[in-house]
Amino acid sequence: MKAFAPLSQRIRQKTARVGVLGLGYVGLPLALEFCRKGFRVLGFEVSPARLARLRRGRSYVLDIADDRLEEALGLGLFEPTDKFDRLSACDIIIICVQTPLRKTRDPDLSHIFAATKEAASRMRPGQLVVLESTTFPGTTDEVVRPLLEAGGRRLGKDFFLAFSPERVDPGNSRWNIANTPKVVGGAEPNSTALAAELYGHIVDQVVPVSSTKAAEVVKLLENSFRAVNIALVNEMAQICHRLELDVWEIISAAATKPFGFMPFYPGPGIGGHCIPKDPQLLTWKMKTLDFEPRFIELASSINGAMPRYTVARIAEVLNKRRRALNGSKILVLGVAYKPDTTDYRDSPALDVMELLRQAGARVSYHDPFVPEVRIDGARWKGAALSDGLLRSSDCVAIMTAHKSLDYRRVIRLASCVFDARNATADIGVSAKVFRL
Repeated sequence: MKAFAPLSQRIRQKTARVGVLGLGYVGLPLALEFCRKGFRVLGFEVSPARLARLRRGRSYVLDIADDRLEEALGLGLFEPTDKFDRLSACDIIIICVQTPLRKTRDPDLSHIFAATKEAASRMRPGQLVVLESTTFPGTTDEVVRPLLEAGGRRLGKDFFLAFSPERVDPGNSRWNIANTPKVVGGAEPNSTALAAELYGHIVDQVVPVSSTKAAEVVKLLENSFRAVNIALVNEMAQICHRLELDVWEIISAAATKPFGFMPFYPGPGIGGHCIPKDPQLLTWKMKTLDFEPRFIELASSINGAMPRYTVARIAEVLNKRRRALNGSKILVLGVAYKPDTTDYRDSPALDVMELLRQAGARVSYHDPFVPEVRIDGARWKGAALSDGLLRSSDCVAIMTAHKSLDYRRVIRLASCVFDARNATADIGVSAKVFRL
């Protein structure tokens, strides 16, 4: 209790200094939310380019406006740094680094290892460490905790440890850090209490759970739920196509039921850093325990096959117009993994583009948020959405439903449109438009 009471008091009085390791789409908004509530925050970032931008008050995260960053810097509440020796000055260390999958589909914890080792080598008595990076069940207790206990440090006495899954939804103007409930699970009761007290300053509702492992699985359940339901509706899209039905009409009608149904929508695949990856973390862990998570694996298989299905549908559309996919000019509209964002990580549009190219199509793309992308090392530059480009394309394929695009103009000028996102729903029926 000697370490607990002073830290709890500093958190209550907002004199505790917060350190955030990793200033990406999770860490930077979190850091600035603490600043908004009056905490002093040290933000640790290894990218020189990112550090330079932050110090100039220029944000690279879509949901963070420059003026918000400038305000935090001007008030002296936020300081970006790459000097890890300053971790010892932090009362709370929050780890927000990437947890990618290797090509073998097993988790890559190198970033968590590196961040934790930086913290462990500079720890002083009475610090709280919180892991926010999405990972497999047991990571906090089995990987992070032993590194922090090195040198004889004792959990609950010399340091405190918790897991709190990030719930960031980039580009969502309705749900943000403050109004999204925050799950916290400590490695022991005092750790849970401190983490709940800390996050209680920046969120409307804190949801404590029994352990770090429970908090880890909460996140994996949330995203597995989404992946499974997206897979179901992706399969339903294929079923409806075989039955010569409009899947969007079917979903819209089903969604009128006020109970027992939640609408999900099909697409050319799933993208982003979370939905394609997080269920795989759970799958990997369960296989080490000799359990086969067949439902999750089936969903992954269905979703993973959607880019090929999308390309097959585009070929079918061209065939109806007496054109072969090989040699056709295909314009892809939107490569971001979700509307109105700059994030194209694991976007299914990239897979569709590469598959089209392999099939012999001449592929170009336009995305108002993504001026260029890299696919398997190759650099693609976005094209201006000119009248000439639209008229000369044999098919315009809508992969991301950006609101700023003028779809009426697209339909008017293009010879045919394949709409994988129902972006043209409000325009009405057109003989030029074919939907997923």
